[in-house]
Amino acid sequence: MRNGVPQAPGLWPDGHHGARLVCVDPDHVREVWPLVAPLIERAIVTTGLSSFATIEHDILVGASLLWVAWNGAMIEAAAATSLQQTDAGKVCVITACAGAGMSRWLPLIRGIETYAQAEGCCCVRIFGRKGWARVLDGYRQTYAIIDKRLP
Repeated sequence: MRNGVPQAPGLWPDGHHGARLVCVDPDHVREVWPLVAPLIERAIVTTGLSSFATIEHDILVGASLLWVAWNGAMIEAAAATSLQQTDAGKVCVITACAGAGMSRWLPLIRGIETYAQAEGCCCVRIFGRKGWARVLDGYRQTYAIIDKRLP
């Protein structure tokens, strides 16, 4: 654990188009941030569900994790997660996610789900557009938030 944030393994093999999900080490996030900030900001502006400044701050101080879909040559997508304790249990919240070529990196969410399960989360929760429920297997719409329960 670093700065109160459990550390995730660095790479999650996807087995799909050779892409990998990389959890950026909080000690090195400032080096990567300029490359992914526009993606994260686009996701936040599109939904209006949170504040870019808040998510940026949380990532840069290590209170949230930054994940990227890396194909060996470029970053295809970026996501931000935070662990939150609720009355129903610990939840891994994907607070922002955006990128190009969704079909290539969407299966990488399994890595975030595996991380959340290892951290004792009862679910992964997504704050985003309703359309995520259509493209993510096992997620269902609960109000304006979609959840996937973890075993």
